[in-house]
Amino acid sequence: MTQEKTQTQPKQAQSNSDKKAQQYGVTPQSVDFNDWYNEVVKKADLADNSPVAGAMVMKPYGSALWERIVRWLDDEFKARDHESLVFPTLIPMSFIMKEADHVEGFAPELFTVNKIGTEVLAEPYVLRPTSETIIGHMWSGWLNSYRDLPFLHYQWGSVFRAELRTKAFLRTSEFYWHEGHTAHASAEEAQAEVRMILDLYHQFCRDILALPVVRGEKTASERFAGATSTYSIEGMMRDGKALQAGTSHYLGQKFSKAFGVKFQTRDQKEEFAYTTSWAISSRIIGALIMTHGDDKGLMMPPNIAPTQVIIIPVGRKDNFDEMVAEGEKLAAELRAQGVRVKVDKRDGVTNGFKYNEWELKGIPVRIELGPRDLEQGVVVVKDRTSDEKETLSRAEAVSGITSRLDAIQAFLLKRATDFMLDNTVTVDSYDEFKAAIEAGKWVRAFHSGDPESERQIKEDTKATARNIPLDDAEFFAEREEGVCVHTGKPAAYGKRVIFGRQY
Repeated sequence: MTQEKTQTQPKQAQSNSDKKAQQYGVTPQSVDFNDWYNEVVKKADLADNSPVAGAMVMKPYGSALWERIVRWLDDEFKARDHESLVFPTLIPMSFIMKEADHVEGFAPELFTVNKIGTEVLAEPYVLRPTSETIIGHMWSGWLNSYRDLPFLHYQWGSVFRAELRTKAFLRTSEFYWHEGHTAHASAEEAQAEVRMILDLYHQFCRDILALPVVRGEKTASERFAGATSTYSIEGMMRDGKALQAGTSHYLGQKFSKAFGVKFQTRDQKEEFAYTTSWAISSRIIGALIMTHGDDKGLMMPPNIAPTQVIIIPVGRKDNFDEMVAEGEKLAAELRAQGVRVKVDKRDGVTNGFKYNEWELKGIPVRIELGPRDLEQGVVVVKDRTSDEKETLSRAEAVSGITSRLDAIQAFLLKRATDFMLDNTVTVDSYDEFKAAIEAGKWVRAFHSGDPESERQIKEDTKATARNIPLDDAEFFAEREEGVCVHTGKPAAYGKRVIFGRQY
């Protein structure tokens, strides 16, 4: 895991307030975005390094966030008649070897198990990098007739891929995800499944995470290993880099032929199933951090925030317990509105320290309640997205909390959308292309579709083709004709491709 940099001062020069400020202060994004990210992950208690190289420990706050992500997606999968199952973590090496493109794509990333106890295995296992192979093997025994189809399956769990450069949530040797796997009687039905899942991911990112993402198809060079076509949602982080937030793959009959997943058709013929796979992983938390964070730390969209409102009782030693009790009464009123709320009951901790900590953790709304406020029937309210405080009647604060949270959600989506659009440029020459990428922009440019050209562009600029936006995509959907920005050859796809540096 990436180690964060720390600065220390002589102990005698640090007051208690200095120590607390240092604990919850983070490097400004403009100074070092990488350091900012690492410090936010650790100081906001999302995750920590583990004794296992390249793997993280997800702490309770990070786990609570992941649980909310899991819950929303799981409900949506089930609402679409998908069924969950659980497969082993270990996969026979021979399964990985059966599909040529798949093994070529994953070979450098595999973790292998050669021995169990003292016994050397005749055939090694791999820790699953993904499960198309073992699921295909099992499907071959479950599928007989067209009446059995479609298979609409998914599982939650962790997968393992050897990463040379790890970064919490974004790239770790073990990460968490769901992986969907479906089998269909026709190519059209399988392709409709791929698109339905892509649109669901888009809805999730936009409506729940306030993340604007571009739906599109990957170029041949960027496809999932073994896929016939791959579709992705791509988001722009606040340093201008792209992050692939989710993928949906049409696998055609490649894996079903490799594993004998076939069925008897209506007219008594034998045919191989058409399959798909799709996933969103815990790297979506990294996207959330890097899309909405600022120099104070996280900004949590209310629709996904584990805690939407933090109540801070403000009192002296002789009346602190009374203020905590009043805070709990206020929390009960907010819970009746369906709000996820927490009361900070810690004694002996300064109010300023609490304010900084909850700002760092990105809680959407903070409510301060003191003795004078109680006497006057008011509370002090501050949104995470604003530097201003408001003094409101208690009744007004409670009745208006839902609309306040909705406004914060809308603000974060607009802020992120404006940032993405403002930092995406359209170019028609390779010099413009290189200058824009160096400036940290996304580039929209015509391309020939030649994999060798993509390789050279990556070598020159460190930029890759993110995707080719779909015709009905929310952003950059227009169709155009032109010549390749790199080779001058006729452009492919009938539209511009998005390029950018990536995480």
